[in-house]
Order: sequence, then structure tokens, then C-alpha cells
Amino acid sequence: MPMNAVYRNAADLPEIVPVFPLPGALLLPRGQMPLNIFEPRYLAMVDDSLRDGHRLIGMIQPDPAHPGPEDKPNLFRVGCVGRITQLAETGDGRYLMQLTGVARFRTVEELNVGTLYRQCRVTYAPFADDFVARKGEEAVDRKALLEALQAFLKANNLKTDWQSIESAPNEALVNALAMMSPYGVAEKQALLEAPDLKTRAEIMIAVTEIELAKKTAGTGETQLQ
Repeated sequence: MPMNAVYRNAADLPEIVPVFPLPGALLLPRGQMPLNIFEPRYLAMVDDSLRDGHRLIGMIQPDPAHPGPEDKPNLFRVGCVGRITQLAETGDGRYLMQLTGVARFRTVEELNVGTLYRQCRVTYAPFADDFVARKGEEAVDRKALLEALQAFLKANNLKTDWQSIESAPNEALVNALAMMSPYGVAEKQALLEAPDLKTRAEIMIAVTEIELAKKTAGTGETQLQ
């Protein structure tokens, strides 16, 4: 989705961002994430984000290997900041909104703040390529990715709009499949932290093949070579 704001490099983004910890939620640059906001602290976060004009929220996953306090779980160091590009009020106190990914960040430190929601000082320096649309997509093995997707859909009796998939540019295809994938927190974090689009596609293929192998083993089926 096109944005009114233009982000050319890290200098265009604030170094302090509100963060929304959400397990299994993966936001990637130029990807779209729908969110249903209902907790008071995150309603306040959205209101403040709109009020300060940045309209930016950092999506980040809690780290299950180092859980920390239940009300303030430890977080992975890498997340992705997104801009609020759609917002609707439901009439029952919720927001339905869409974030469009801008760039990944690495947390430098979490701040002691008086807000209900958490805020972090971050750096975007390790992810300078995120500001360049379609960077490295020519290196993606599109054929292997589509074959893995086809096998996954078939194994799970799922259907999709194949025409739209085949017409999507590599960056949009890889990132959309990564964001929509049904995999766990660790796999989502690996996809987020992939150094480039080619590696992200390779992780998607590898994880999908592992899941397919588990499914085949569970049914007792054998594969002919």
C-alpha cells in the first residue's frame, strides 16, 4: 500500500518507538499487517502514535526462551517498525487498523517510561537495505519457492489465488508468504532476521519442507524417488 510519508533512510525514522509485543506476528518492509486493537495500553499507544504525527509502531515478538515477567516478557532484539496506513473505529472501543512495514530495527535499550505501553530506543543501521524496494529479488529461487508452496497447499488441502501469486514480484511474494505462514515464533523470527530476500526465501522453503516431511511421517506415507 502506498504511504503518504516517504522513508529514504534511517534518518527519516525516530530512534524511540512504541513497541507492540505479539507472538507469531511478523511484519516485513512494505508488507501489510491487519490488527485488532482492544487492550487499553495499546489503544493508548495508537492514540499517541497518531497524536505525535509519526504514526509508527514497532512490532516485535516476546522471546519464549527467556520469558521474563508475565506482564513484561523479554523481547527479541529485532523487530520491524510499521506505519498506520488504515484505521477504523468499531463503535465498541476497538480499533481495526493496518500497519505497513517500513524497516527492521535492532533494540538498543528499553526505556523506563510512564506510558502504559513499552518504548525502546532502536537502530535501523543493520538493515539499510530495507529502505530499497525490491532489493536483491533477482537472486530469489522463485521456482523452488513456488514448488514448496504448491506442495504445502496440496498436503493441507488448501486453495489460493494462484494467478495473483504468479504475477507478484519476488519481494512481495516472499514477504507475503513469510508473514502469512503458519509457523511458530522461532521460525517467524528467523524469517524476520534473514539478511536478505534470497535467504528469507530459502528459510521459507526449508521450513516448509520440514513441515511436509513431518506430515508425511505422521501419515505413514512414503515418497517415491
